[in-house]
Amino acid sequence: MHYQFQFRPYQRRFVRSLTTSHGVWETREGIILKLTNDLGGVGWGEIAPISWFGSENQEEALSFCRQLPEAIADETIFSIPDELPACQFGFESAFWGLRAENWGLGDKGVSPTLSLNPKSLTYSALLPAGEDALEVWRTLWQGGYRTFKWKIGVYPVTEELRIFKRLAQTLPSLTKLRLDANGGLSYEEANLWLWTCDNLKTDSTLNLEIEFVEQPLSVDKFDSMLELSHCYHTPIALDESVATLHQLVACYQKGWREIFVIKPGIVGSPFRLRQFCLECEVDAVFSSVFETSIGRKPALQLAVELSRYNRAVGFGVNHFFAEEEEIWLENLW
Repeated sequence: MHYQFQFRPYQRRFVRSLTTSHGVWETREGIILKLTNDLGGVGWGEIAPISWFGSENQEEALSFCRQLPEAIADETIFSIPDELPACQFGFESAFWGLRAENWGLGDKGVSPTLSLNPKSLTYSALLPAGEDALEVWRTLWQGGYRTFKWKIGVYPVTEELRIFKRLAQTLPSLTKLRLDANGGLSYEEANLWLWTCDNLKTDSTLNLEIEFVEQPLSVDKFDSMLELSHCYHTPIALDESVATLHQLVACYQKGWREIFVIKPGIVGSPFRLRQFCLECEVDAVFSSVFETSIGRKPALQLAVELSRYNRAVGFGVNHFFAEEEEIWLENLW
């Protein structure tokens, strides 16, 4: 089978810069893909790389797209090298979009603005780093969110712990909070955070649940994170350590059995990801890479299929963009 192939690069500015331990992120760049078959059916896909997280960068993805002919075959889609995981996800998503019945989406990929909002999923909203979180959560709570992720490892640990205690006292009962360090803590700081979270569980005046601490140490500190996972009651989730499917499999083989944060948009082949998750029955949290609705649709479908413990998906990020997405996408194409 051959398909007509088209692509459009894009840039979207964040309403406010996204600050993590990796630095400041101001603009989301990506590529929208369009595959058209001989019957006029259309499949849409999105390449949304994050190079500092482990995927290819935007220029590498663009270079790959530019060297392709106007008509590509199935073999091209399923032979994309593992060094281009965001490309693997984007092209396979477009391919399966042309066979929507395999995804259970119920549409034929006719419009790039069609969105999937599975009722079986709950969503986690991303809070900004620092004191801004103390106010931003209120608006998100009114919007229906009950699980939040807060970035840590950005400011001095004493300052963040002070803000954290205020946040814990302020958030309503039965809220779930995830603490995401993006690998930015030292071993001593990670111990301090985990000790603090464990002690919070004993405070009868608070009904806040610390769901997990995400990627407390850098990728090269896997053994230390494995050790910490056995020392504290607060769960640890791997994120940067399992950015790609290769890393995901490697960490599982080395004994990780706690939580895996999976970003479908950069993990690689959705077909192989599905196989791995079903065979190994991992405890997975599916998370956004600040993609558009085109990349979000297949990512959420994977979450519907593969979330064994019904954890909130980390796709509550739309408030980071100013544009009305549907109009923006139509104008892009």
